[in-house]
Amino acid sequence: MPKPVSEQVIVITGASSGIGLATAKEAARRGAKVVLAARNDRDLNRAAQEIAREGGEALAVPTDVTDYAQVENLARRAVEQYGRIDTWVNNAGVSTYATFKEQSLEDFRQVQEVIFMGQVHGAKAALPYLEESEGALVCVGSALSDRGIPLQAGYCAAKHALKGWLDGLRVELKHEGSPVRVTLVKPSSINTPLFNKAKTHMGVMPMPIPPIYEPELAARGILQAAEGNVREIFIGGAGKLLSVAQRISPRILDLQQLLQGFDSQKTDWPKSLDAPNNLYAHVEDDGRVRGDFTSKAKKRSLYQEIAAHRLLSPLGAAAVLGAAALASSKAKAPAMLTRLLALGAAGLAGKGVLAATVEG
Repeated sequence: MPKPVSEQVIVITGASSGIGLATAKEAARRGAKVVLAARNDRDLNRAAQEIAREGGEALAVPTDVTDYAQVENLARRAVEQYGRIDTWVNNAGVSTYATFKEQSLEDFRQVQEVIFMGQVHGAKAALPYLEESEGALVCVGSALSDRGIPLQAGYCAAKHALKGWLDGLRVELKHEGSPVRVTLVKPSSINTPLFNKAKTHMGVMPMPIPPIYEPELAARGILQAAEGNVREIFIGGAGKLLSVAQRISPRILDLQQLLQGFDSQKTDWPKSLDAPNNLYAHVEDDGRVRGDFTSKAKKRSLYQEIAAHRLLSPLGAAAVLGAAALASSKAKAPAMLTRLLALGAAGLAGKGVLAATVEG
């Protein structure tokens, strides 16, 4: 049986800001021993000290996840300090905003190195220890693991790669009788400093595509994975809706992205191509949980609250699709889209009822 968070040793990469920092703070509040990893030595140590002042236990290990030797050292330091690793959270990430044609191959490759290979490195280093503790490997993907969007082709490619790799890894581990639990967490748009630190060719600072959710919701989902055995967890209903809509009709989403996918990612705040970014190295003073979109960010997700209960999860998804179908109808969207959303809602509702019947 998985341990409660209060009894766990949890390693978190990308822990100096955003989702990683929110997860580390929440895990420590619940009693976990946390090991924080990121490139930013100063902000990482500041976060560990803050956790200690609040009565928690934290170890800061500066780590560049693109360097496997550093990731091996991270795992080793965690075990030397606390004796084991119960959950390993792969979370480090970067982003660039550019069309594929205008982005350099070097920048495209670096996004893959951080997001995809960084998580591969984490799994390779952590799995021997997770085998011993019967622990959890939690990988932070994205709603964009299921659907690519313009201006973030490199980011989407890396998140898609995560999903394909984990599908194969999960089956391999089951085949050999491994006790390790593997979960892919798929956040919707989250209000983190990622957008402040992203490299952009757009001439303005990027923004998360609305609706936007606060990082604490992602932390909650990650810790749910640490205590459970769930294949994937969506953070926020918007990501689930995007995933279902992609399965129903990719062409309709192509049209929606063509109409809205560019402007919805742009703020009015000027930002030049040579502005500081964290693509190859950390930027100074990036140790914040939230980004600049707090006024627009949601603190709750009804879908996520429902989906946390296994029997109610299909009903939660059905509710999201049903609401989307109603909104689509009122907005006079294409009739086919409304019908497809309604059909998806009906199917998921039936799945929920069937699950409840079987369990009952």
